[in-house]
Amino acid sequence: MTRILPLLLALFAVILPAHAADDISAASRSVVRVVTVAMVDGEVVGFGHGSGIAISPTRIVTNAHVVESAVQYPNNVALGVVPSEGKKSYAAKLIAIDTARDLALIEITEARLPAAAIYTGPLESGADVVALGYPGNVDLATARSANDYITPRTPTRSEGNLSNTQSVDGVAMLIHTAKISRGNSGGPLVDACGRITGINTAITRADDGDSPFAFAIAGRELTRFLTDADQQYASIGTPCLSLAEADARDRAAMDAEARASAEANAAKDASAKLDRELKQARAEEEALASRENRIALAGVLFVIGALAAGAGLLFYSQQNMRNAKIAGGAGAVLMLGAAVLFITRPDARAELAADSAPQLATTEPKLAEGNFLCTIRTDRSRITVSATTDVPVTIGAGGCVNDRTQYTKGADDRWQRILVPNEEATVTVASIDSTGRDYRVDRYLLDAETMTKAREIRAGATVKGCTADPDALAGLAAQQDAIRSALPASPNERLVYRCQPAAGGAAAVKPATAP
Repeated sequence: MTRILPLLLALFAVILPAHAADDISAASRSVVRVVTVAMVDGEVVGFGHGSGIAISPTRIVTNAHVVESAVQYPNNVALGVVPSEGKKSYAAKLIAIDTARDLALIEITEARLPAAAIYTGPLESGADVVALGYPGNVDLATARSANDYITPRTPTRSEGNLSNTQSVDGVAMLIHTAKISRGNSGGPLVDACGRITGINTAITRADDGDSPFAFAIAGRELTRFLTDADQQYASIGTPCLSLAEADARDRAAMDAEARASAEANAAKDASAKLDRELKQARAEEEALASRENRIALAGVLFVIGALAAGAGLLFYSQQNMRNAKIAGGAGAVLMLGAAVLFITRPDARAELAADSAPQLATTEPKLAEGNFLCTIRTDRSRITVSATTDVPVTIGAGGCVNDRTQYTKGADDRWQRILVPNEEATVTVASIDSTGRDYRVDRYLLDAETMTKAREIRAGATVKGCTADPDALAGLAAQQDAIRSALPASPNERLVYRCQPAAGGAAAVKPATAP
């Protein structure tokens, strides 16, 4: 069965076409219709609606004027929220309201929504913006019954440009050209990356052929409102880049690092070459001095040996055989020693050749092990909605990460794992290079249908933790390939981290055993 599973997963991947990721569609998942239902004696006597956007899984921002009837008549007006996905609508309650800023915070408890992020960076005039919400004129053209107003539906998008920021009654407003109408109130104005830049609240009248303009409460007013309400929210201040722009910037950063590394290596090689040359010069001087000393010593020994041999001949002529043998033997030994010293004198060229002998090549390193702390590289990342705090990563033997998640080795010499959560509508592709220094996270912000498919594929494999079993690893790799085939062609986010060995603890990096 374990060998058949990879084939089934691969077949499943073939029938799931990939599509392009869309940041506006990702933001649309967080947009809701906010409805108010007025009831008297159990009968519906009034109905109103606007738009809103989730800034946490259970809390939604909208306009104060959208929910004002529920504030004025709390016993007779009910609040409801209709998500953009799913099949149900949910009851809601008011958490906070600021009529001066025309903002309100409401809460649902029976469901969880994808939360959007607020853009806190600078906005330039002429920037592309998109209004998301449920305009009433579209509803009038498409709705056929009251039930259509409480049925989940993708919000309408309208593109335009930011004109400028103006103060209206002391509240900062963004003036823009994205077309909105009644029903868009409380819905978001987002940038090209899907981050909230403002909350749509009003439009100008287009009398006598005047061009209409729209007003959105500026993001800084929204963050102040949320802070006053003790509501946490995600905020991003980095500029919006397309993935192509981010990739180009990533390549430029990598090229710059490669050049710097090459220059450093060249400087290191030059320094090493100079060091070798100095060592060689010293070795040659030492060899020459040793050679000359040996030759001189050999000459001295030869002279003394010759004198001893002469003395031996003299004693021999005097018939003093005993002294002749001693002197002749000593002379022979000294002259032999002189010959040995001369023959074994040092050769500088031999010393040089030995010093410059090539070193043996080292084996290819395996996946590094140890505890690492990974810091975001904003110059190499595309960040739209995610936090950029430091990420601790523990790499164990065979690709076991954080003692619980099994990574598999890909064709690009990176170890990766595709994570499909049960609750969050986001698929994460995490990967790390074999040195443990380059950690990347690709995030796909997906619609409910694609998430369902990804979860179905994930359920087909049985690897729940770390394993070294070859069959289990093969099944996991096939499952990962099948999930990737179901994902869009490109992610919504790419977070690139640089990792360093963590201080303290078991932080030493050592080669790991290959899985």
